[in-house]
Amino acid sequence: MGGDRGPAAVVAGLALSAAEHRDIDFLLHGNEAELSALVARRPELKGRVRVVHAEGVVRMEDKPSQVLRTGSNTSMWSTIESLRQGDAMAAVSCGNTGALMAVSMIRLRKLPGVNRPAIACLWPSRGPKPFNVMLDVGADIKADAPDLLQYALMGASYARNGLGYDRPRVGLLNVGTEDHKGRAELRQAQELIASATETGNFDFVGFVEGGDLPSAKVDVIVTDGFTGNIALKTGEGTAKLVGELLRESLRATLLSKIGALFAMGSLKRLQLRIDPRRVNGGVFLGLNGTVVKSHGSADSTGVAAAITLAYRLARSGFQERLAQRVASLAEAAQDAGEGNNKNGNTE
Repeated sequence: MGGDRGPAAVVAGLALSAAEHRDIDFLLHGNEAELSALVARRPELKGRVRVVHAEGVVRMEDKPSQVLRTGSNTSMWSTIESLRQGDAMAAVSCGNTGALMAVSMIRLRKLPGVNRPAIACLWPSRGPKPFNVMLDVGADIKADAPDLLQYALMGASYARNGLGYDRPRVGLLNVGTEDHKGRAELRQAQELIASATETGNFDFVGFVEGGDLPSAKVDVIVTDGFTGNIALKTGEGTAKLVGELLRESLRATLLSKIGALFAMGSLKRLQLRIDPRRVNGGVFLGLNGTVVKSHGSADSTGVAAAITLAYRLARSGFQERLAQRVASLAEAAQDAGEGNNKNGNTE
């Protein structure tokens, strides 16, 4: 109910997903009268949607603290509650990101061993798969070296289960690739991530720069939420600008319009490749449940993309595997600490 385009776009996205995936059923949270009327207009949703009435709505301008105090009657809260109770295998929301993360953390709780959850997004790539993974892109503006290590572990698990990478290549975003560059916590994180490659079943390529985000050099890019969110919004704005400039150029003259007709097939393939709607959906990693955050401005195509991402993660058993990876890293760190203590006592 809290997306920029309202529930009509969400229901239209449900219809697209239902047509593509015959084994999805939906719990749709919000105003029952309004949602039931929208669902009734979509024959492909017949018998596959149960509307869960929720009176309140989390608005984009609402503060997370306010929602935690007074938002228990909202559609967002109801959605996360259905995931917590096991009625749903994944949750998708177009609403307020800060509020969604706050409600998810309070109701679902963090996985044991996770200090800061992260939001992971997909980035168009020139690599062996069409997308790279980047995290964090806005869950928390801070990240210490141990947090960046957890991001690497969670991002690698996401790449394996969500994208099919056997052994993802992880890079740490920095202002340069040289070992001496960057803040102290980045250099410390570099050492921690490099030492966890076997435990996490990934390869570490070291520092990467902004130009490497879409490259074939890396599969998972690790950074703090402040830097990641700026990079994400910059990339989306650039893709939109390129698309607008390309359309203007192709419409500029009669000759360019004729050329565009001959290049129509290639242009459509390019549009599909860089269209941000088709890679819509940031996954909240580090919680006891799969939550996908859609863009607030998503249309039906974007909503369907976010639902498809949630569907694939749910079918892959991603949440259980991620919990196991985090637990194994925590256990390895504890064993290492106990070993150091024993060595210290001996000395």
